Amino acid sequence: MYDPEELAAIREAKESWEAGTYGETVDRFGEREETFTTDTGGQEVDPLYTPADAETDYREDLGYPGEEPYTRGVYSTMHRGRLWTMRQYAGMGTAAETNERFQYLIDEGSSGLSMAFDLPTQMGYDSDAAMAEGEVGRSGVAIDTLDDFETVFDGIPLDEVSTSMTINAPAAVLLAMYVAMGDEQGVPREELRGTIQNDIMKEYIARNLYIYPPKQSIRLITDIFEFCAAEVPSFNTISISGYHIREAGSTAAQEIAFTLGDGIEYVEAAIDAGLDVDEFAPQLSFFFNAHNNIFEEAAKFRAARRMWARIMEERFDADNPKSKQLKFHTQTGGSTLTAQQIENNVVRVSYQALAAVLGGTQSLHTNGKDEALALPTEKSVRTALRTQQILAHESGAADTIDPLAGSYYVEDLTDGIEEGAFEIIEEVDRRGGMLEAVESGWVQRQIQDVAFERQQEIEEGERIIVGVNEFEVDEEPEMDLEEVDPEQEQNQRDRLNEVKADRDDDAVDDALAGLREAARGTENVIPHVVDAVKAYATVQEISDVLRDEFGEYKPGR
Repeated sequence: MYDPEELAAIREAKESWEAGTYGETVDRFGEREETFTTDTGGQEVDPLYTPADAETDYREDLGYPGEEPYTRGVYSTMHRGRLWTMRQYAGMGTAAETNERFQYLIDEGSSGLSMAFDLPTQMGYDSDAAMAEGEVGRSGVAIDTLDDFETVFDGIPLDEVSTSMTINAPAAVLLAMYVAMGDEQGVPREELRGTIQNDIMKEYIARNLYIYPPKQSIRLITDIFEFCAAEVPSFNTISISGYHIREAGSTAAQEIAFTLGDGIEYVEAAIDAGLDVDEFAPQLSFFFNAHNNIFEEAAKFRAARRMWARIMEERFDADNPKSKQLKFHTQTGGSTLTAQQIENNVVRVSYQALAAVLGGTQSLHTNGKDEALALPTEKSVRTALRTQQILAHESGAADTIDPLAGSYYVEDLTDGIEEGAFEIIEEVDRRGGMLEAVESGWVQRQIQDVAFERQQEIEEGERIIVGVNEFEVDEEPEMDLEEVDPEQEQNQRDRLNEVKADRDDDAVDDALAGLREAARGTENVIPHVVDAVKAYATVQEISDVLRDEFGEYKPGR
């Protein structure tokens, strides 16, 4: 953008400014007693950035929205053409409560539904299992059979909404239920829209909600890729998730490096299974975290887009432009929310949402202020949704495409995060890929080291968390929290027993036998899972068939 002579002159002038105007003022008055680094400590922040710090080739490194390398956005009009999908996480204790919350969100202007499941569902257990006791409906909605899904989506036309489901190990089962619901409503499968998270690699890295060993889990994922490419082409088959990696304590560069590394692993597995990259890759989507540092987060999203385009072209010879477009959902940072001075979380979430929009997100979930303590109340969910609506319609942040482009600071951050993330990916490659790096524990150790350092910084006061280690108050006001009815666990079990009593047991047995046979061989299992859920087989019955055939993952064995 600048010729070498001009850049040299700018560098010389900056050195003169640092020694004179700036340096003399610092010598006289000093600066704030804080460490000037990006939020995750990955890059030191200089006092001033100039064109010499962002030596960007505009056409090669930035380009135009909707064109490679997609740094400035995957769509040509971005938020000028269509605002991001506004999602709010919902998944109350029972299917009926979840339906009520979904209806409320739609009435309040939410354009997408985001579904949370309770722990037993996420682990492939029914509500009447011994392992489920005390956890039914606690962290999300309890789903045992298609009957629960019928209640959740009662009165909600699936051809008019997009639904994101945060489910991983039993993702095939919940996807099958959604497909079955669409069939019941008469919605053509090609019109079903939404996303299943379906990212098992990050479970081994950060959350530990896995069932089957890695290789068998990836077999399920590639079966989903193949099934959806043929049957449900508008549905995102996976949301490759950096969110939980960041929640575990990673840096921004680690978040995108390990997330794209997981993506590489999935693409390689699908190609090895005989799938054509340009058939399934357009349905891949990503899920990132938005933390407090607006500039670092926006730069992270821009770097991730540019990196994925390069990876898909150079590693996998992808030809379809959609295969190279990194489309992503963002959720504001749950780990940044504090129980102290809980109203401060509204401010944090607002800035994080701004970073996601400035970075070009395709959909966005804003956390409720009380999510550090419990599921969000209806009031806090409304405030979180209004945060997005004010951002969309009043702030001007969505009026022009990639508004931070050309900022010397942001371009330097973008380049720095990209460079750091590629260095991590290269190290992963040297270790045999993400699967090997995860199974050896190397990835987990990298994140744990960073998380430990960050916690030390907080405890020693080097990093200020407002209301926690600085600007504290003695008393906290009382506030209402969403509570789970303790009787709902038994009610859910009673409901499950009624479904089992009314269903055709022979049809269930036949469907599960077909699934078992497919799992033992190489046939795609997803059509058999759809048959099983339509017969009202339970989540655990289906998961147990796969447990029997695939085994269960035990770390360190």
